[in-house]
Amino acid sequence: MAMQYRLLLDGRLKQGAAAMDVLNPATGEVIAASGCADAAQAEEAVAAALRAFPGWRARSQDERAACLEAMAQALAARSEEFARLLTQEQGKTLAEARGEVEGSIAALHYHAGLRLEPVVLKENPSERVVEQRYPLGVVVAIVPWNYPLLLLMLKLAPALLAGNCVIAKPAPTTPITTLRFGELVTDLLPPGTFQTLGDRGDLGPVLTAHPDVAHVSFTGSTATGRKVLASAAGTLKRFTLELGGNDAAIVLDDADIASVAPQLFAGATANAGQICLGIKRIYVHRDKADALCEALVELARAAVIGNGLSEDTTLGPVQNAAQHARLGSLLEESRMLGQILCGGMLPDGPGWFVPPTVVRGLPDDARLVREEQFGPLIPVMAYDSLDEAIGRANASEYGLGASVWSGDVTRGMAVAERIDSGLVWVNRVFDLPFEVPLGGARQSGMGRHQGLAGVEEFTQARIVNAALQVIAERS
Repeated sequence: MAMQYRLLLDGRLKQGAAAMDVLNPATGEVIAASGCADAAQAEEAVAAALRAFPGWRARSQDERAACLEAMAQALAARSEEFARLLTQEQGKTLAEARGEVEGSIAALHYHAGLRLEPVVLKENPSERVVEQRYPLGVVVAIVPWNYPLLLLMLKLAPALLAGNCVIAKPAPTTPITTLRFGELVTDLLPPGTFQTLGDRGDLGPVLTAHPDVAHVSFTGSTATGRKVLASAAGTLKRFTLELGGNDAAIVLDDADIASVAPQLFAGATANAGQICLGIKRIYVHRDKADALCEALVELARAAVIGNGLSEDTTLGPVQNAAQHARLGSLLEESRMLGQILCGGMLPDGPGWFVPPTVVRGLPDDARLVREEQFGPLIPVMAYDSLDEAIGRANASEYGLGASVWSGDVTRGMAVAERIDSGLVWVNRVFDLPFEVPLGGARQSGMGRHQGLAGVEEFTQARIVNAALQVIAERS
């Protein structure tokens, strides 16, 4: 019988109202059962968070930070256990899973070192104006399936530090690490401060529309983000949305293909291509197109595809059957509209494996160019002029990230200034220091994540405006 992971509700571990099998994407086999909360348990969690909020808010930032440090230490002591759980429920390689666990620990440590301090906006002998920050209340953190542990920490840590109470709802296909983390920290926080609710994908609307939920932090697809926004609008609650991206990489005519090709390949295929800020489409100067395609094909053929639990694997499966089927559909259209240079065929057998695939010559209206594929499919398009490349890169409803690759950093940065996106890398990808805030443009999201700005998203600004002379006259 598969192990069943429990919910954390009001400081106690409880069985869900129902249970749901969790599958290993590399084998299709059941690895565990997840507790699934019903609407009554969701109401119980919100009520418990409301009760816990005044006491947690009253604690000093140092006291709250100490709890974050305790959670970091608890996770570090179980790091290999969590890495293996991540690989089994998400599909990523053990190396990638270990990196995610290490990043989660680092996120807790980083936020424990931050402090929200009052900011003096105006001060003179007659007046003093100060901006203060106070917590919002109950925060719902809705976490996606591509980085279920790290993205939880990037919501949980700043929200708790700011003085909020958090209800975490993991994706239905990757609930294990969230529920296991709830089990791990049960005794490290006051009851109701942090709670976990597994579900079948049906509790989101209950939580996002709830009048006692003050903030919704959501990471996921743009389509679902629109639903979250509409649901939250009824109560005018605060929200942060980190949504989809169709990140373009522009390779200039002075780029050294031998050095940039491995970075482009990693940017497109890390975590089996399931990264919001991953490279989704490559525009390369026509003079460099042949060399780049040859280099990417060589890298794709060298990839070791398999179960992430094998230390030799460099590319695991995609996470779920629905995503696997969607990538199959994208491959079918790409085969008709462009030239598949390698890969392109979904293998038979168990598991949701997709080989790294390089496609050339697709028109700009092909789905693989217009949509976010979220898989290891790499469309490469040639361009003739820089203005053309920038125009095609910007021709998207998304604006999460992008990258520019050049032998001249100054030139690369000048090109980056013309990209309509929340983040643009130059000669690098996936450099995401915690102190640097991030946020998407267009339909890639709203709000800021990471850094002090990310903590402030979980607070309300309050302006205290005092007339000092009046106080002096009355004293």
